Amino acid sequence: MNNFHPEQALCETRREFGEHGGVTPSISRSSTFTVMDPETMPEIFGGIRGPEKGGCFLYSRHFNPTVDILARYLSVMEGTEFAVCTASGMSAISCTLLQLCKNGDHIVSSNTVYGGTHALLADLLPNWGINVTFVDPTRAEAFEDAARPETRVYYTETVGNPTLGVADIPALARSAQARGITLVVDNTFTPMVMSPAVMGADIVVYSMTKFINGASDLIAGAICARRSFIRQLMDLHTGRAMLLGPTMDPRAAFDIIQRIPHLAVRMREHGRRAMAIAEHLRTWGLTVTYPGFPDFPQHAQMRAMMNPGYGWGGMLTIDCGTQKKAEAVMDRLQNTERFGFMAVSLGYFDTLMSCSGSSTSSEIDENEQHAMGLSPGLVRLSVGLTGNLEERLNQLQRALQACGLIG
Repeated sequence: MNNFHPEQALCETRREFGEHGGVTPSISRSSTFTVMDPETMPEIFGGIRGPEKGGCFLYSRHFNPTVDILARYLSVMEGTEFAVCTASGMSAISCTLLQLCKNGDHIVSSNTVYGGTHALLADLLPNWGINVTFVDPTRAEAFEDAARPETRVYYTETVGNPTLGVADIPALARSAQARGITLVVDNTFTPMVMSPAVMGADIVVYSMTKFINGASDLIAGAICARRSFIRQLMDLHTGRAMLLGPTMDPRAAFDIIQRIPHLAVRMREHGRRAMAIAEHLRTWGLTVTYPGFPDFPQHAQMRAMMNPGYGWGGMLTIDCGTQKKAEAVMDRLQNTERFGFMAVSLGYFDTLMSCSGSSTSSEIDENEQHAMGLSPGLVRLSVGLTGNLEERLNQLQRALQACGLIG
């Protein structure tokens, strides 16, 4: 296991207080900021002054005091020099890749990524002359075999969505560094559990909509990286995060700031409950995938990468065989047993479930789904925190019996 402790790092970082001494930061809702001297304005536009150089703010699409506090907390949590917050996870991914790549460049990507990410890589970026090769993320050598002289990025999710295959981040980092390639890792499934930057990733992206926020009440993204890359993203003339404008609302930033302190507690409980549910599903004879099982193909690899004390994550899958059976199980679980909700997204305090092939991975065609090991009857469960665990297990058992999946 790693020796990095993100929870401790957050405890030791400098706290931000409100402008009148409040224990929470103030929400700065101003869209634009004044300067006291006329010569300051051209210095800000010239990069001579800014939030870190003289405490000068310009415009909230550029930097905002409240959003900057969240960015600082995230960089501490991830072990990076800095971070920038965006309006969504997809904007974080898009801005990152467009900052790194131009016409004629090439990306090697995991083939088990979120459907929206797959659509960006397979359908949109090629329109701009950026080509992508998809490979098995559990084999670092597959990235090396697919690399070309024009390859600029290795892209992967730490834990693949929805198949849960685990990427070997240290091996990918070594390969990328040796070839002058930038390793970008989406760690949305495993905040606190794993810290890709500590293992050598250059850039870590998040959909903070999910576990980091934890309440399914806002959309947000983040890019954690070296300070030099964040400055590139926010450059007034060429920065993709500046010019494409995926601005985070300071009120959303404030809400996430308030939830960061209990992220570690939530991740431990998500993992504890997911392990208990996965173990029961297996004893009932179902095909269940969960990284915490010793016979999970990348179990040892994930153990070596994990931060101590946060569990194996809150995501698991059940293969019901067919889409019809999967839908019957989810219908029973939601509408009869009140076990959870049929909904996309994840990381909520209640359990969310979806049939991935016909929902969040529907952008991926049937042949590619088959190649990546995505069954049409795969149900992805984001295990929640609410309710008595024993009763949740009883609800699950009754639903599976009613649908004929167990005796």
